Amino acid sequence: MSAPMEISFSAPPPPPDAAFTAVAAPSPVPAAAVTSSPPPPQQQAEAAAAVSAAVAAPSPADDKVLVSVEVLLHATSAARHEDVQAAVERMLEARSLSYVDGPVPIPADNSFLLENVKRIQICDTDEWVENHKVLLFWQVKPVVHVFQLSEDGPGEEPGEDDTLSSFNEWSLPAKEFDGLWESLLYEVGLKQRLLRYAASALLFTERGVDPCLVSWNRIVLLHGPPGTGKTSLCKALAQKLSIRFKSRYSMCQLVEVNAHSLFSKWFSESGKLVAKLFQKIQEMVEEESNLVFVLIDEVESLAAARQAAISGSEPSDSIRVVNALLTQMDKLKSWPNVIILTTSNITTAIDIAFVDRADIKAYVGPPTLQARYEILRSCIQELLRVGILTYPQGGSLPCILNYSTLKEKKHCPEAVEPLGALHLSSLLYEAAELCEGLSGRSLRKLPFLAHASVANPSRCDASTFMHTLIQTAQREILESRG
Repeated sequence: MSAPMEISFSAPPPPPDAAFTAVAAPSPVPAAAVTSSPPPPQQQAEAAAAVSAAVAAPSPADDKVLVSVEVLLHATSAARHEDVQAAVERMLEARSLSYVDGPVPIPADNSFLLENVKRIQICDTDEWVENHKVLLFWQVKPVVHVFQLSEDGPGEEPGEDDTLSSFNEWSLPAKEFDGLWESLLYEVGLKQRLLRYAASALLFTERGVDPCLVSWNRIVLLHGPPGTGKTSLCKALAQKLSIRFKSRYSMCQLVEVNAHSLFSKWFSESGKLVAKLFQKIQEMVEEESNLVFVLIDEVESLAAARQAAISGSEPSDSIRVVNALLTQMDKLKSWPNVIILTTSNITTAIDIAFVDRADIKAYVGPPTLQARYEILRSCIQELLRVGILTYPQGGSLPCILNYSTLKEKKHCPEAVEPLGALHLSSLLYEAAELCEGLSGRSLRKLPFLAHASVANPSRCDASTFMHTLIQTAQREILESRG
């Protein structure tokens, strides 16, 4: 066993864009601590035990922060997931790290990981960083998740009589959704809340908590205006959970319901189509090793308020659809391995019985200033990566500062290079301020629209492009207001 390492509690925070940094090496014991006449053996033992406890375990094990470390294997890797997990855990234990979200470089001397692993990523430390806390290695308990991506595209369930398919199906984690979770930027805490909810919902069912005493339905409802990424967030959540629960469920599936296919031209048939669809879903969840996510986009089309649908003495077919949907969802409650994800642009149009069944009703609104800045920042970095944008005056690739670093540097009195990272980041911040009210979907279109307005689209320097981006943002805001 190696000697305990002395920890400096005043270690500087890691660079904001780095996944981790090495903590300073321990300093030698001060000469004043050495005495010519040693104390009695009992005092020596007590002192050694106290020092060892303070150094090796400054906080109880239960107080450690669980940080997810996701390990993506190469598509060609045949290594056992358990072996890769153990190798990554040894790698993390061998180095003194500060943890923040981002990629972890694989050591050049680790041939096993280099051969089998495509990417190692630290996740879910955003709330700590937001609170200006740095997670040092002794505060963290890494939880390593090893996975491979399915390269199969969505499979369709064909409808009858040349009708639309009733649902699309993906095997998770899917290559199509890789990186989607990280690209979605919301207020701090929303994505963590969804992850923790899902973990609790599955745990309560697996442990056999009596649903008559504690009620939960494993139903999520995301609501808000169009273009805020609700559907993408549902797909990304399913992808993320399929990675987190890979050791528990050998198969994970995402079923995206095509609501429009469930309305029949024949009166009263729509309710039967809903029942038939959920019967197929029930067949999937009967396999205990299979975790199933059911996504119902724009759920108001299936769960329209029944009071508003009543017309005359005859209830419309939509009432039968709502009744069938609620009945089938109640049946799925008895299965521990299914989570229903729903979205809505018009929550007032949803039947109150459905809304009441949802465990989480999360509002997903237009992005905040920080989210707008980070969305645009990710777009600019991608254009720089592919060479569509170039650094002013032919310099090296600029670093567009993240939001937290920019806010700190804007208050620094030091003079800054006019075309440096702070200058470009300040222009991007100005554009983000102008974009208040725009959806995430509109924000990701903005760099494309700006590029279409530049004089020389084949080669545009980043500084010029930022000014064009600001002008484009002003135009889009004016047009959105009519």
